[in-house]
Amino acid sequence: MIIIGIAGGTGSGKSTVVRKLLQRLPEGEVALMPQDSYYRDSSNIPLEDRQKINFDHPDSIEFELLVRHLHELKKGNTIQQPIYSYLTCTRAAETIPIKPCHVVIVEGILVLNNVPLRKILDLKVFVDADADDRLIRVINRDTMERGRSVATVIERYERTLKPMHLQFIEPTKRFADIIIPQGGENHVAIEILTRYIENCLLAKK
Repeated sequence: MIIIGIAGGTGSGKSTVVRKLLQRLPEGEVALMPQDSYYRDSSNIPLEDRQKINFDHPDSIEFELLVRHLHELKKGNTIQQPIYSYLTCTRAAETIPIKPCHVVIVEGILVLNNVPLRKILDLKVFVDADADDRLIRVINRDTMERGRSVATVIERYERTLKPMHLQFIEPTKRFADIIIPQGGENHVAIEILTRYIENCLLAKK
């Protein structure tokens, strides 16, 4: 099993990179484990307090469970991946069964921030993008998909996203084996990454 971590700031193009990798790799041989699925359950606190959660801080993620699940997959065991709701800031009662497969991709802004998680990764990738480009993508996404106003998005960016990026995300670039500038638009880097994974798969057969 090859475990690949793909990190990078909000709006850097991580999801696009992952999507293009999944399109290129054999169907059924890749499992995706989003970091966002492992946000801590907050059903024990009032709703108004849940809405104040800083989702860009490492403490918001149950890395212990994520790492444990990865170890279980390596042992050949199926795991039950949590389902997290941003609307209620709680985990659903249902889970998603993830079976062991040849490639596991762990994707999220803080994937390279956690030491035990970094140790289990076979390949560490950081998707890099200019701060202005990331802000534009966040504005477009949050206004069109989440119904937020431009003013609200910019206020959140200045109050939370930017300082958390500088403190917890940008410094993890130094741990990356591969840095992909321009995110999902860097077709050469995605092709190189695809070839690397394909070669690893061939070597294991």
